[in-house]
Amino acid sequence: MKILFISPSTRLINYDKNYFSLTYHLLGNVFYSSSLNFRMLTAVTPRKYDIKLIDEEYQKINYDEENDIVGIATTTPTAYRAYEIADEFRRRGITVVLGGCHSSALPDEAKQHADAVVIGEAELTWPQLLNDFQDGKLKPFYQNENPIDLKNIPSPDRKRLTNKQGFITEGIQATRGCSVGCSYCSLTNSSHGQIFRFRPVDHVIEEIKSIRQKILFFSDSSLTMNPSYTKELFKAMKNLNKKFSCSGNVNILNRDDELLKLASEAGCFAWGTGFESISQESIDFIGKKSNRVNEYESAVKKIHDFGMTVCGHFVFGLDGDHIDIFDKTLNAIHNWNLDLAQFHICTPFPGTPLFNFLENEKRILTKDWLKYDTHHVVFRPKHMTPQELLDGMNKAYKDFYSSYNVVKRVRNYLMYGLYPFLILGSNNLVIKSDLKYLLKQKLINSPLDFK
Repeated sequence: MKILFISPSTRLINYDKNYFSLTYHLLGNVFYSSSLNFRMLTAVTPRKYDIKLIDEEYQKINYDEENDIVGIATTTPTAYRAYEIADEFRRRGITVVLGGCHSSALPDEAKQHADAVVIGEAELTWPQLLNDFQDGKLKPFYQNENPIDLKNIPSPDRKRLTNKQGFITEGIQATRGCSVGCSYCSLTNSSHGQIFRFRPVDHVIEEIKSIRQKILFFSDSSLTMNPSYTKELFKAMKNLNKKFSCSGNVNILNRDDELLKLASEAGCFAWGTGFESISQESIDFIGKKSNRVNEYESAVKKIHDFGMTVCGHFVFGLDGDHIDIFDKTLNAIHNWNLDLAQFHICTPFPGTPLFNFLENEKRILTKDWLKYDTHHVVFRPKHMTPQELLDGMNKAYKDFYSSYNVVKRVRNYLMYGLYPFLILGSNNLVIKSDLKYLLKQKLINSPLDFK
């Protein structure tokens, strides 16, 4: 019995079928790490199944290979590509299962392209699905009634999947869920997503010891949901000789010096955090209770003082944003000496309170899921036109990733050590390479089509 897992790529549809920038391809081969979710499923899959994973960012699908079941992950921007792949396999008589946050939000839509849909967490429902498949009794939908107790599931299986892994990086997860409940978040508004849970520290430590790669990244939504747990984890990691990055909420990062000290001693070199906006009105609009704009600069400085870097995420187009938000954001992050920034257009993913709010206000402009990639405007902003929002985000990217600013930042990374230099430097190069291509092809700064 053969199972094929697939992570679809948006690039093959949104951009063009031959696009892989040389920088993206070369660095991807070094820093790539395959899907942690699929490796979790591999760990609960009976040994009588052969398993293979295809990540379309780097690999092509061979539809002629023999498979019994194809499992495909869906996010909203990859949904159409996932459906296209699913339809082709089903045309060939192969059973297809769809899962992921988009299928969980819109299971009836996903079922039109699949034999079965897994809603929410899959570690318990996946083995049940496989048994039903073998018995010829496959159900249309599978969903846990209760959130999974993380102490009862095995660590990801890193040896069984027959595809490449990152040469120097690897992913890991210690916790699940986020209780902040931002209105735009497609993960925390999914099944059991707001219920915070954590794995026993000794389970996480044993898994880390088994990982050969030197650099880890925690896929957790936030490692500051339970500071006491995280401090215990960091203390246990202190002598493991690993370097890692993780995410946290700015309020805890700003006030918990002990947590930052322990993180640095454990090997943390980068904190990612969702600043989202420098407008408190916009923060209040999305209900992000952890963020106070007047704490941002202090938090960045504290993280720097403990020898770690800061990667910030920003969302443009929220209801508190006016046309000056772009210049104000750039001025602020340059003053903070922010180490890395990702800019996103506010995107109301289906199933979230933000989508329902904008739908009720008749401000959704398109339900073409391909455009729900945080680089297209899919709704009518409150205080600017869609084109002004798009142009403003492009301006932010071009400014922050100008050659001068990239060179200055990459040089500064050396102050924090080799690993920030390698990881954050490569991130700058990949983002700059992708941005140059997209702007050249007029794919993110062209007039919008809302047909």
